[in-house]
Amino acid sequence: MAIPVTNPNKALWEQGDFTRIAATMRESGEAFVETLGIRPGLAVLDLGCGDGTSALPAARRGADVLGVDIAANLVAAGRDRARAAGLDNLRFEQGDACDLKTLPDADFDLVISLFGAMFAARPHDAAREMVRVTRPGGRIVMANWIPGDPTLVAQILKISAAYTPPPPEGFVSPILWGQEEHVVDRFAAAGIAPADIGFTRDEWVFRLNGTPADLLDLFRTYYGPTMNAYAAATKAGRDAALHAELLDLFESQNRGGPGTTEIPATFLRVTAAKR
Repeated sequence: MAIPVTNPNKALWEQGDFTRIAATMRESGEAFVETLGIRPGLAVLDLGCGDGTSALPAARRGADVLGVDIAANLVAAGRDRARAAGLDNLRFEQGDACDLKTLPDADFDLVISLFGAMFAARPHDAAREMVRVTRPGGRIVMANWIPGDPTLVAQILKISAAYTPPPPEGFVSPILWGQEEHVVDRFAAAGIAPADIGFTRDEWVFRLNGTPADLLDLFRTYYGPTMNAYAAATKAGRDAALHAELLDLFESQNRGGPGTTEIPATFLRVTAAKR
């Protein structure tokens, strides 16, 4: 009897508890949604939604929102948050951005993905699916981390990669979604004209009533890529070096006052219009 193979992306995001990281991102999620011009009745898909950092603000503005995430624990957390907020116009379901098989064609006015679909294993498939479920005249808006960027998250991923084994053959780095030429290539293959794809750079801020070391501890304990880096570094006897490198990063980029943490991270905002 064949043993089912666990989707590595699903395993990555279920091994920790991203809700603990998401709690430091709520203000930025609210600010991002505020820019989208969401109105009552708009059909919105939040892809790679986590526990609803952007889905809840969209629903509060009256949109009919579906949040889809690959991690069962985050879908359950999102449902709990929606229930507690009394948002009956917000649903969560589990799904893979590369194959949204439960969703019909042209069903959404707006598809958003904040640091979610960028981690899908097959980026061309994810682009195709985002375009497929968007109605003509609708939009796709993504927020993606940028490779080589000097700010927090790109540097966390870069440092973590230096302490983990090489990725398997065929692996495509998620942060290539932060390079305009790759975004254009993927959406063009899915039928979006390059002229209908726009880019801006924006700032996301992680906030914590605690020190940068406290925020790093959250990433170490609950964020899949950092958890994997610490596990590999510990096995190799390099955990102290990894921790020192990351702690220096968090402390040097903190712009909060004493005992507080406020660290910005630059991201690429992608807007694709479907004709």
